[in-house]
Amino acid sequence: MILRSTGPFLRSIELERERISSYRQYPFHLGAIRDLKQLKLHPKVTYIVGENGVGKSTLMESIAVAWGFNPEGGTRNFTFSTRSTHSNLYEYIRLVRGVHKPDDGFFFRAESYYNLASNIDDMDNEPSAGPSIKSYYGGKSLHEQSHGESFFAAFLHRFGGRGLYILDEPEAALSPFRQMAMLSRIHELVKQNSQFIISTHSPILMAYPDSFLYYLTSDGIEKRSLEETDHYIIMKQFLNQKEKMVRELFEDA
Repeated sequence: MILRSTGPFLRSIELERERISSYRQYPFHLGAIRDLKQLKLHPKVTYIVGENGVGKSTLMESIAVAWGFNPEGGTRNFTFSTRSTHSNLYEYIRLVRGVHKPDDGFFFRAESYYNLASNIDDMDNEPSAGPSIKSYYGGKSLHEQSHGESFFAAFLHRFGGRGLYILDEPEAALSPFRQMAMLSRIHELVKQNSQFIISTHSPILMAYPDSFLYYLTSDGIEKRSLEETDHYIIMKQFLNQKEKMVRELFEDA
């Protein structure tokens, strides 16, 4: 069922540049952060993409923490901390919120999902009169599933619609088939008035048609189409000219 649109929960983010004393220190020295002023977000899906090391995860983390999510992931109710490594960028990020508030939300972070799963098991081992937390993730411990299955369990069971979902490299444990299923799940949730901000290397996940795609480089941020990303171009070239590209790679090795 398609619900009446409520507009974006998060309209844009702004960097409070006047409060930053130096752009020589991490994370402000990163090109994508150094030149950031305002980033307008699509009411449905916004992609944050680029090569490793340009600041994608740092930016995603700052948005999530500024919204109130745990830096290691989960809902706003998760407060565990395995290791405090997040930057202070969130302190300089201003969130321009929409008129309506979401009913649901989740910060999915592939690199710390194991810690999230462990925290869920720990909390479920404590006495409680309410339902187990794992019941919201399909009823099975995330540690008792394969890496890919545990990822997809959150997308399928925990994401309830009309939510703000911030996903940092959700494709990390997903096969191409599961990535396509994930794209379909995103569309289902968008029809239920959800908004996504996604950092990914997967051309499959980048394929949502009604979206913004921001490409981060060492020189800054620019808006691109899927077909203009290196991810798409290189993958297409490899599939169309596999023998030639493999030969060239081996010659350079």
